[in-house]
Amino acid sequence: MIKQLIYFIAGAPLVLQAQTPLSVQDAIRTAWSQQSGLQAGAAMVARSRAEAAAMSDLRLPTATLGVGVIRTDEPMLAFGTRLDQARITQADFAPSSLNRPDAIVGTGATLTLSQPLYAGGRLDAARRAGAAMAEAEGASQEHRKQQVALAITQAYFGAQVAEEALRYAEDTLKQAMETDRFVQARVEQGLMLKADGERTKAFCAQSGAGVAEAKARVASARSALAMLAGADIAADKLITPLGLPVVEAATTAGQRGDLQAMREQVRAAEEGVLAAKGSLKPEVGLQFTAGTMRDSLNSGGNWTTVSLGAKWTFSFGDSQRVSAARAAARAAELTVKWQESVANREVEEARRAIQTAQAKIGFAKTALAASESVRAIRTARYREGLLPLMDVLDAESSLTGARTLLISSQLDFRLGQAQLALALGQPIENVKE
Repeated sequence: MIKQLIYFIAGAPLVLQAQTPLSVQDAIRTAWSQQSGLQAGAAMVARSRAEAAAMSDLRLPTATLGVGVIRTDEPMLAFGTRLDQARITQADFAPSSLNRPDAIVGTGATLTLSQPLYAGGRLDAARRAGAAMAEAEGASQEHRKQQVALAITQAYFGAQVAEEALRYAEDTLKQAMETDRFVQARVEQGLMLKADGERTKAFCAQSGAGVAEAKARVASARSALAMLAGADIAADKLITPLGLPVVEAATTAGQRGDLQAMREQVRAAEEGVLAAKGSLKPEVGLQFTAGTMRDSLNSGGNWTTVSLGAKWTFSFGDSQRVSAARAAARAAELTVKWQESVANREVEEARRAIQTAQAKIGFAKTALAASESVRAIRTARYREGLLPLMDVLDAESSLTGARTLLISSQLDFRLGQAQLALALGQPIENVKE
């Protein structure tokens, strides 16, 4: 029963049909164009730019159009409506008409244009703050794209490592089955102990379980890659080699999108201080109004009004808002300073991880070559009756450990390079657009 199950596991087809060759660069570009999370970020950028445009338009005149119908017998309104309609006669000044007028109906329209001339610097500060926030959102979107690129890189090469681990697991199972066949034949001939036969059966079962677990890891890694990319690429062939080097393009973390966004937020906060100060100053504006009040299409009055005025509104709350704006600007400056320290440490950690991975790769290659040699020698000598079975099984375990160390170290090296690129604000996997 165990042997049948092992043969089923070893021969079961992995749900992985190679279709289109897929490089890690193509996977990143696919995610940038199709992932819903990045599409939401792009919508936020568009919103910020529209808001910045609205801030820029604050200096333009505003138009207010009013249209309405009025019916009233309130004495003052009735007299005013008749006056607006240019219908006043001598009879309208009679006390009875003034005190108890008949109800009057009028249709009117007004158009008012208001042009701000001076607002204490608030309008210019709002325009500059809006532009800074739009730049900040754009920089944040670029950083989000790089974070997605990092996640894609992790999933892409994680899937490659999972597939390599599956091949190793299948090789271990194949070797275990060959050893089991050899031992079972000798047990039947009475040349070996039954305990050795049971031990090889157990080793085969463990190896079969390892293959099943490796297949599950491949499927999980593939589905994660497809989810991150926002496209059905789970069955594509991964063609970018894990060991391909990536050249470092910079030495400092000055171009990171998140740092650029924070610096723009500082600029916006500083403009917020100027806007708060402007609220303590007077406003000057120009206003033009044209209106009409009609009692019929062919009868009515028209008028225009032009006014230039200033107003000054003071409240103690506005003075406190200046202090709040200054505190917000100070907080933004300190946040940038802290994030710069974090970014510098991330660069150091990424470089340290790369150096460690490089050293581990060298050791792993040595261990792998030695383990493969040991397995071959011990297997041959065991079949010659010169070594016990445990030496063969130990050699298999050592080889599995060496293989695992090599592919995990190669993965750490590649992902360390991606982490370094993110920390430096450089294109991950040299993908720009």
